[in-house]
Amino acid sequence: MGDHYIVGVAGVIASLSGLVFLYYNSLVRFRGLRKLQRPASMEFPKEKCVNKTENYEAGETIDVIIVGAGVVGAALAYSLGKDERRVRVIERDLNAPERMAGEGLMPGGYLKLIELGLEDCVDEIEAERMLGFVLQKDGKEAPIIFPLQKFESHVAGRTFRNGFFVQKFRNKAASLHNVSLEQGTVTSLIEENGTVKGVHYKDKSGRLLSAYAPLTVVCDGSFSNLRRSLCYPKVDIPSYYVGLVLTNCRLPNENYPTFILEEPGPILFYRISSTEIRCLVDVPSQNVPSVSNGEMAHYLRTQVAPKVPPELYTAFIAATEKKGNIRTAPIRIMAAAPRPTPGAFMIGDAFNMRHAITAGGMTVALSDVVLLRDLLRPLHDLSDASAVCEYLESFYTLRKPMSSTINILANVLQKVFRGPSDPAMKAMQQTCFGYLRLGGVFAHGLSAMLSGLCPHPLSLAFHFISLAIYGVGRLLLPFPTPKRLWNAAKFLWVASCALMPFIWSEGVRQTFLPLTVPAYY
Repeated sequence: MGDHYIVGVAGVIASLSGLVFLYYNSLVRFRGLRKLQRPASMEFPKEKCVNKTENYEAGETIDVIIVGAGVVGAALAYSLGKDERRVRVIERDLNAPERMAGEGLMPGGYLKLIELGLEDCVDEIEAERMLGFVLQKDGKEAPIIFPLQKFESHVAGRTFRNGFFVQKFRNKAASLHNVSLEQGTVTSLIEENGTVKGVHYKDKSGRLLSAYAPLTVVCDGSFSNLRRSLCYPKVDIPSYYVGLVLTNCRLPNENYPTFILEEPGPILFYRISSTEIRCLVDVPSQNVPSVSNGEMAHYLRTQVAPKVPPELYTAFIAATEKKGNIRTAPIRIMAAAPRPTPGAFMIGDAFNMRHAITAGGMTVALSDVVLLRDLLRPLHDLSDASAVCEYLESFYTLRKPMSSTINILANVLQKVFRGPSDPAMKAMQQTCFGYLRLGGVFAHGLSAMLSGLCPHPLSLAFHFISLAIYGVGRLLLPFPTPKRLWNAAKFLWVASCALMPFIWSEGVRQTFLPLTVPAYY
């Protein structure tokens, strides 16, 4: 009865807040559309116009250099190549990568593949359909089902082996006559008077070579060695993922990866092929057991195995005993803090990273590729580096609906479910889990944002307000007392501490008030 009362109050207040948010959002869209209506050519103002010219340096035959041929680099190379750009891609290793990251694609990311003409990259790699998640905590379940009813049947999330997925992208890019892929390690950017002209790199044989182009796009991943030249990096490593592969078993709910939200940390199970299931265990970065001396295997068997669902327990124990099956990888968080530089641009994990708990990184990355391709399309020539750089500053605001929604949601969830075991944080965890179990508009709205189908920061704010009302209500019922009021105050403090740093890092103005940003226009 108490929960129904809380839901009713939360629904009324949140609905009023929602009306305000929707009114503001419609106003933003109306004003934005009026001010953004331009001729199809999207010409610059005359004093900043990029004039079409063929006056390249002697021997210049490249329009764009792309550093890195992961999902982002290869997808961008293919999309620019389809637009008749001459593209040169330099990748340090063209063999299929062996990674635990990048094995999940949300439905929103799949829609971006369709926009890029790359949806067939999930074919013939044993990709498994993902229709949602199942969260488990304290013996209870909260199903998160993606709202796919309005889409065609092939639209869904996917899970797969990252290496197979990346190679499909590379093959698509290499199939274009005006795109070249070369194995080499980029060592530095070539700069002249503050403008990037190209890159220095070493080829497979170790020779030091140079390549020149009007625009260099850096997307060399989370370990980028060029990052400091193009942004203000502040990388945080809150935890590590410990990964292992399970065989001869089935998920409790096929097509629905399982999240276990228990101490000592979140555990995730999802398919990467018809016969294999990936298990990822979140371990705090302060205390990561050693894999080489067997401490990690012991940790998994004693601390993690008791939390594993019965359907997976035997396969999990067998996986911990298999030699070479346990791997670790740091989970990196880095807010986007660009340093606009004429002649160069940075996207992908080299530019912005969020916690991997929601598997939203690929969706953000592909959304960025679509946006950058669309911004570059009307520019017939890229030789005026300063004008192009100023024009592309709009990218950082236009990407915010998708990137901020997924980034904030992922980072806040990891903060809550990875947080200390004090009563206030436990109350926050129980509130989040209980909110998702309410179903209806509450779970539907969050699943739409998690899946990348509803990338609206104002919708995220609406749900955070509803969540706060629901949490305070749970603590105050059946009747407010001084102790309950104190607990409610601590709850709000913990919630704000978990939320506000990530909102500030995303930029309140760009995220919630884009009309006040000059580059928006």
